[in-house]
Amino acid sequence: MANQLARRDEWVFPRVTLPSIWEDFLEGTRLDAIPSGLSVSEDEKNFYVDASMPGLDPKDIEVTFDRGILMINGEKEEEEREKKFYRKATNQFSYSIVAPENIDSKAEPKLVYKNGVMHAVFEKTAASKPKKIAVKAE
Repeated sequence: MANQLARRDEWVFPRVTLPSIWEDFLEGTRLDAIPSGLSVSEDEKNFYVDASMPGLDPKDIEVTFDRGILMINGEKEEEEREKKFYRKATNQFSYSIVAPENIDSKAEPKLVYKNGVMHAVFEKTAASKPKKIAVKAE
């Protein structure tokens, strides 16, 4: 009994959490929570999103930005009929992203769909700096 192995359902693996440079940006969401097929980055001037959506036409993609949430949806149905065979396929993609607070909601984002990837560029507003207010004695 000294060398008794644990059953498979008793295996315990430690959960490793790596520090994330995006932790503040994603409001505590870990990077592994970002769906595969989605890439998010930013610099001082812009916020970038690349969403993999193969097999769609640009007219099949809907992008909405409301209250700091970017939603990207795309769907395309195909039907193929022959004498003996019938095939129906649906390509469907859906992504939701929490955008940084300093996205300029008045500026029109640049959206380009090429080779199955939708690339979005959102402009940022100038960062507001804290204003010091003097207290007067009476």
